[in-house]
Amino acid sequence: MGELKPGNEIGIKIDQTLTQDATGTLVMLELEAMGLERIMTEVSVQYVDHNILQEDSKNSDDHLFLQSACEKFGIWFSRPGNGVSHPLHQEYFGKPGKTLLGSDSHTPAGGSLGMLAIGTGGLEVALAMAGEPYFVNMPQVWGIKLKGKLPRWVSAKDIILEMLRRHNVSGGVGKVIEYYGPGLENLSAMDRHVIANMGAELGATTTVFPSDEEVRRFLKSQDREADWIELKSDKNASYDLHEEIDLSKLEPLIAMPSSPGNVRKVSEVAGRKIGQAYIGSSANPSYRDFAIAAEMVKGKMVSEHVSFDVNPTSRQILENLVHDGHLANLIHSGARIHQAGCNGCIGMGQAPATHQLSLRTVPRNFPGRSGVIEDQVCLVSPETATASALTGVITDPRTLKMEYPVVRDPESPILNRQMFVAPLSTEKSRKVVLCKGPNIVEIPQLSPLTAEIILPALLKVQDNISTDAIMPAGAKVLPYRSNIPKLSEFVFYQIDPTYSQRAKTTGDHVVIAGLNYGQGSSREHAALAPRYLGLRIVIAKSFARIHWQNLINFGILPLTFSDVLDFDLISSGDMMEFHGLTSLTEKNHKMIVRNKTKNQNYNLEHQLSERQIQIILSGGLLNLINKKLNAGGLSE
Repeated sequence: MGELKPGNEIGIKIDQTLTQDATGTLVMLELEAMGLERIMTEVSVQYVDHNILQEDSKNSDDHLFLQSACEKFGIWFSRPGNGVSHPLHQEYFGKPGKTLLGSDSHTPAGGSLGMLAIGTGGLEVALAMAGEPYFVNMPQVWGIKLKGKLPRWVSAKDIILEMLRRHNVSGGVGKVIEYYGPGLENLSAMDRHVIANMGAELGATTTVFPSDEEVRRFLKSQDREADWIELKSDKNASYDLHEEIDLSKLEPLIAMPSSPGNVRKVSEVAGRKIGQAYIGSSANPSYRDFAIAAEMVKGKMVSEHVSFDVNPTSRQILENLVHDGHLANLIHSGARIHQAGCNGCIGMGQAPATHQLSLRTVPRNFPGRSGVIEDQVCLVSPETATASALTGVITDPRTLKMEYPVVRDPESPILNRQMFVAPLSTEKSRKVVLCKGPNIVEIPQLSPLTAEIILPALLKVQDNISTDAIMPAGAKVLPYRSNIPKLSEFVFYQIDPTYSQRAKTTGDHVVIAGLNYGQGSSREHAALAPRYLGLRIVIAKSFARIHWQNLINFGILPLTFSDVLDFDLISSGDMMEFHGLTSLTEKNHKMIVRNKTKNQNYNLEHQLSERQIQIILSGGLLNLINKKLNAGGLSE
């Protein structure tokens, strides 16, 4: 629904959904709050891949809760240890031409199969599971023509790093990226997964690849050839934006600390000592990514100063690595083998040593994401990570005195579906009682804004603040994802450890922010936990797409400066006076805020649709949903 014009709000029917345990607990509580009996999507899958480090009972209690919720609502359940959601979904459920909505920002990895796959906040995923359309501003379509063939020692990670080198972390905001051209001929479905996954680091709404013979080959290898359909752009297709990449001219690249956009040539920074090399994560999840590392270290030992961490991304891939002898090569080289899951990528173990460079194949290197606040994480390909593990310093793999290993995905891999639990029948699911441990707390009730309000600017932050900085992850924090009161104690902890206590004392307040506020993860906790502490309005130079919508969903008003120079005039502690907050309209995007402390006025803007205004005026999307349910139904 809606006009397909860039910038206009449109509604999309959702065929499949994906949730993971760090965000899924809230989704299931939201389904319960809506009174949903059974999901309305074709397929919904709950993965357990983030909170799998069981230091106490909290995470295991959440796993039991999630499994009981899957039984109650008719959802597939991927058991702990089965692996990371995105490659698993590609292997078992992804279908060309289908829409996929996920409560994880790397859901666009599904675009590797020709899906329209979008990451968003959990509440919107819950609504999609209830049969509601997903609303998003129509993006521009950005065509990227790939030509040529990758040189030896250069792989898919270097392609997306090249995009980040050119366009930085906000270059894809408001855009869908479509890759096409003859350069695709030598990129496997999982190579495409690498690129589509990290389109999120560009800020793109999603990334799409054609469904061609390579996708057909991949689905056939997974015993799902019947799910294949051909999907490709028309010969005369036009794009809002267009660009070309000659793959033959690429070389190994590296994103230096601490941003995916801080990209350099590996050759320019070679020789710096490292303390860790890490293979795996949703950004480099394939059999090939591990097998090439195994071939590189075959008969060798990694540097004695390097922790070589191997993070299998799915149990199926792990079984195939065992079968083909690659795991033995990795173990013999000194690699530390971890269970299949997100693990170190989200700060759940595998934290690097203090001030030691950590070369990782993960998608993000925001400050502190690894679990160490002063971390020095670099993003690289498996080839660069492994070469550096062998030498103990950042190494351009082209300089190694070895032949480039030729590794391909198995045509007939070992398949393992035993770790998926199928949905119960409707009759059986009605008898299920949700299993709630003591750490699972109901979602807080939220009140709407009043028309006139004076609020202190409790915190001022600079550009590119990530959701990792707003609501940290890691082994210390992630277990509280189903307990908002406790979780709120960690809000902005990396930036200002006093924020949570000051917010509890102050009550309602404003946050002032720079460009691209809320980049990164889709975690709606980064909106809900600050809202629980009294955050009512964020004034920023600009917002990242998912976090902007999450703020709205929990009744926090996102406003932007008409003149970004006004950002510099506001200090933490200034009292901000707002008028007419209950009279917001879609047609009039402008308003004025008065800084009472400094006797200044600033022009502000909002980009809310009429639907989003109603969410704000209701105090959040759950409040609006409950109003509609009480009135007889969700859909208008």
